[in-house]
Amino acid sequence: MKLHLQRHPDNPIVKPGKYDWRKATVFNPGIIQANGKVYLYERTAGQLRPFICYIGMMESEDGVRFRHSADQPVFTPEMAGSIYGSVQDPRITALDGRYYMTYAYRPFAWSSHPTGVGVPESFQTEFPGFDGDPQKNQTRSGIAVSDDLYHWEHLCWATPLELDDRDVVLFPEKINGRYAMLRRPLQYVGPEYGTDKAGIWLSYSDDLENWDSDTLIAKPEFSWENNRIGGGLPPIRTSEGWLVIYHGVETLHEADRTVIYRAGAMLLDLEDPTKVLKRSRAFIMEPEAYYEQFGLYIPNVIFPTGGYVEEGWLHLYYGACDTAIGRASVRMEELLEFIHQHT
Repeated sequence: MKLHLQRHPDNPIVKPGKYDWRKATVFNPGIIQANGKVYLYERTAGQLRPFICYIGMMESEDGVRFRHSADQPVFTPEMAGSIYGSVQDPRITALDGRYYMTYAYRPFAWSSHPTGVGVPESFQTEFPGFDGDPQKNQTRSGIAVSDDLYHWEHLCWATPLELDDRDVVLFPEKINGRYAMLRRPLQYVGPEYGTDKAGIWLSYSDDLENWDSDTLIAKPEFSWENNRIGGGLPPIRTSEGWLVIYHGVETLHEADRTVIYRAGAMLLDLEDPTKVLKRSRAFIMEPEAYYEQFGLYIPNVIFPTGGYVEEGWLHLYYGACDTAIGRASVRMEELLEFIHQHT
């Protein structure tokens, strides 16, 4: 059985352009359905050198035809602490009557040089007050909060300064009275961590700022994820468990850094999400369309970061080649059956 996610015929549904702060690239969106609309939070950049990223906001009645909610980004590097930084890959969760945005943050933006073949060559950029030490410029993850979806402010840090830790997603409800999140700390590898490649961890918190009980729940196991795996969109509650859509990276050629990003799926226990109930050995989606195989920044990328369920369909939003945004849809019952058949 092959799972067929239906790409929308208008893909890519969001493209770069219009404003200076998004004229180079738009990708990896956070998505939430509320107030009869679909809200999309795009990671954008106006240039690659330096690769300063912002978060813009769009909205739509049908989840396909989006318009900008504002002509300026709704979240910027300066709001996270540095005018020279970069804010990336937002994921949106509604929880306890408020809206939360998890995001990756680098205090000093890299300068990137795409090769057209694999992962771009990236270099530390000279900025006032920065000596170029990469240990002082690791990616950590923050949490921003909003009461109306339009106005955001930084709330707290979800990961420590000394770790390169991203792909943070919040569960949409508390688990046994505590907040829960998935994360991907790059330094958590080695015998003491139980994995030799970066994997997906789960942590708990009472206040969203202090996190503990770090537990490895999934590590790279299959050939299509031999480089690393990381969380995608926020987990979705189903009758069979928490549905987690994640990304897996396969390295094809080390020398030129040729990789493929695909999407995978697993089910976690509703009461104890450290328990993986089912995990598909087969990926659910891979780059097939031209815009998924060729783009400005990196070829062959499907990177799911947002979605919602409506009338039995999962509508999945993803970055394509770190260049544009696509949407694909699949019936939930078909997706769950696929996971069961390939576990």
